[in-house]
Amino acid sequence: MKLVRWGAKGAERPGLMDDQGRLRDLGHHCTDITPQMLSPDGLARLAAIDPHSLPLAPQDARLGVPVSGIGNLLVIGLNYRDHIAETGLTAPTEPVMFNKHTGAIAGPNDPLPLPPGTTKLDWEVELAVVMGSTAWQVDEAQALDHVAGYMIGNDLSARDWQMERGGQWSKGKSAPGFCPLGPWLVTKDEIADPQALWLRTDINARRKQDGTTADMVFGVAVIVSYLSHFMALAPGDVILTGTPAGVGLGRGEFLAAGDLMDLSIQGLGRQSVRLT
Repeated sequence: MKLVRWGAKGAERPGLMDDQGRLRDLGHHCTDITPQMLSPDGLARLAAIDPHSLPLAPQDARLGVPVSGIGNLLVIGLNYRDHIAETGLTAPTEPVMFNKHTGAIAGPNDPLPLPPGTTKLDWEVELAVVMGSTAWQVDEAQALDHVAGYMIGNDLSARDWQMERGGQWSKGKSAPGFCPLGPWLVTKDEIADPQALWLRTDINARRKQDGTTADMVFGVAVIVSYLSHFMALAPGDVILTGTPAGVGLGRGEFLAAGDLMDLSIQGLGRQSVRLT
């Protein structure tokens, strides 16, 4: 399934995409796409609904964040070999984890006001993992059992705030709008192998990132298992799993007002954000 939330910001309705790519309204079956609905039983109930029995939603409707009530937004840094090479750093021996403030979460196509005080705003396309059930000290073999699905995430980063203001990553990555998610939450049954997906970023119609999740140092199962040994991952938690090469930092290029970011991941759709 491809689950969505659509409508005006703060008043989104639940929906899903049918097999012809049309937006359908789930409002007669649930009030929202909540973390509690992401359990195996909850997703099974939604999967049993015939999409063609649902009313069509406006096809030009704004798409919101696909899941409401995200509790934790966790991020893995330096997790693609080609990205590590472009930074000149050494590959970590364990996953590098930090947090983004949940106030950074935005819809997949919401315009992003360029915040004052930064001149080095950067893009990072990332595979976002959405948890469906609590994971506490789980083995790698069982880790994906706790995953509900996947989304596109953009770990937008003010590199000057991140690297020139005391070296703390979270404060360079947490401003409002710094984490567009979506357009859809694609349930894991539609993604045969999360380590075999291409990821791409275009800035003003010019390709900047073109990578594959096969290049991850630590795969999704490893990341979920690893994090679960330090914290109880909860339904609705989102994990961004790192970015491939081609970020602005590696090119000496940064975003400016008017720029258009187009991000896509195989099977997960596309998001398009304009800087204002």
